[in-house]
Amino acid sequence: MKRFILVLVMISALSIAGCSGSNAKELFETAQLEELQNNPDHAIKLYREIMEKDPESEYAGKARKRLGVLEQAKH
Repeated sequence: MKRFILVLVMISALSIAGCSGSNAKELFETAQLEELQNNPDHAIKLYREIMEKDPESEYAGKARKRLGVLEQAKH
């Protein structure tokens, strides 16, 4: 049941992101969902995208921290 709810949340988030464009907040939330789905490679890609597209946003700093954690876990 938890997995089903998580999938619904993810689909909703992606649908909203598709309608309103990809800003740093939406990318960050999607990356968090990817982490919850145990997909760190895609989360890393999204965190890097945030840092490239909007390096001055508060989400770039958050993305940098999460990226560090995920990359450290891979080693």
